[in-house]
Amino acid sequence: MSTNGTLPVVPPVRGKDGAGDGEGSLQVHMDVPEDTDGAMILAIYGKGGIGKSTTSSNLSAALALSGKRVLQVGCDPKHDSTFTLTRTMIPTVIDTLAEVDFHAEELRPEDFVHEGFAGVMCVETGGPPAGTGCGGYVVGQTVKLLKQHHLLEDTDVVIFDVLGDVVCGGFAAPLQHAERAFIVTANDFDSIFAMNRIVAAIKAKSKNYKVRVGGVVANRSNATDQIDKFTSRVGLETLQVVPDLDVIRRSRLSKCTLFEMEGDSAELEMARSSYMNLARAVLGRPGGQDVDPMGDAEIFNLLGFD
Repeated sequence: MSTNGTLPVVPPVRGKDGAGDGEGSLQVHMDVPEDTDGAMILAIYGKGGIGKSTTSSNLSAALALSGKRVLQVGCDPKHDSTFTLTRTMIPTVIDTLAEVDFHAEELRPEDFVHEGFAGVMCVETGGPPAGTGCGGYVVGQTVKLLKQHHLLEDTDVVIFDVLGDVVCGGFAAPLQHAERAFIVTANDFDSIFAMNRIVAAIKAKSKNYKVRVGGVVANRSNATDQIDKFTSRVGLETLQVVPDLDVIRRSRLSKCTLFEMEGDSAELEMARSSYMNLARAVLGRPGGQDVDPMGDAEIFNLLGFD
């Protein structure tokens, strides 16, 4: 471990038993994931700006209000996944490690885990400065800390909220720990095209890890015709359609989840119901799906108007 405030260099190696993560893969390989002692570990993916953090935080709140012990891990250097749960930008794991010169043994849980709405435990991994390191390494170190302090043993559901599209091993690292990955999308070409790439990443990781596709969340969508074209073709299930409600946008600006917003409008109740329904779907469908992605040209020809 480096002691000069920088991340150590980790060479790319093959997956377990010498197997790769897909043709042409040169990915940083994390330590073999340890047993998570029964915690349901989920990962939320989708195109950048599609609403993953909004989905993750409101899902965490809904699960917590349903009686589950929830831990949300934000995996983005912007560290903005959990602020609607905590109403503040909490210190990141990487910044906290830097304060102790990367001597992880000096950290206590309260140094990097912060309680949010309804008791949701919140962690932000943070990341190295742009262009200087591997985000996946930080995720791996965070999971090690959670295990060392037995935090996964006292948790029912862990949600990894992951940065943007999947184009490298670093951002795909949570797939090495999750049992199901859910994809947030809108009813447009770009987010569905990104969804197909995420399906491909999950398919590659499933060769060596237990992760499977858990389903699709159509976010702020009044129509789902293009989503339905794709999910019907590849055999994916849409778990929840979150309608395009302005109260969802306003909840982020209010720095709180929908469940903590004041008011009793029909719009707010509809939004809350969407996430409670999603929580029930996540808990009620424990198995995942093996899904084959489409080719780029194939999906290009599929989407659009006839």
